[in-house]
Amino acid sequence: MIIAVDFDGTLHDGVYPDIGNPFPNSIYVMQQLKDKGHYLIIWTCRNGDRLTDAINWLLENNIPFDRVNDHEPENNAKYGGSTRKVYAHLYIDDKQVGGLPSWPVIYEYVCKIEKEYYQTKIIGELEQ
Repeated sequence: MIIAVDFDGTLHDGVYPDIGNPFPNSIYVMQQLKDKGHYLIIWTCRNGDRLTDAINWLLENNIPFDRVNDHEPENNAKYGGSTRKVYAHLYIDDKQVGGLPSWPVIYEYVCKIEKEYYQTKIIGELEQ
């Protein structure tokens, strides 16, 4: 699945423009999601030097990602280039309704959605 993950307030505890410490289990869960084959897009309002700082922080903390503020290549081709909102099957953001759950809860939820996603995908392929 393609998962878009917000940066500020989601991966770290800092208050923009500062970058704080990683939230507990955020690094581990991001690594687990990548190991399971998910395509991870960092989805942030940062740009310029502040975006560079965020990317460097991700690299320094061994947080895997495939893209930053950009579509997975297949979707770039499908939609004719970059749009303001990246396409994802799931978005993880501290501003979501109900706030940001803990990273272990996020991981459990992603696993549940992943199972449903692949079951639906398989059924759809069988029907074709």
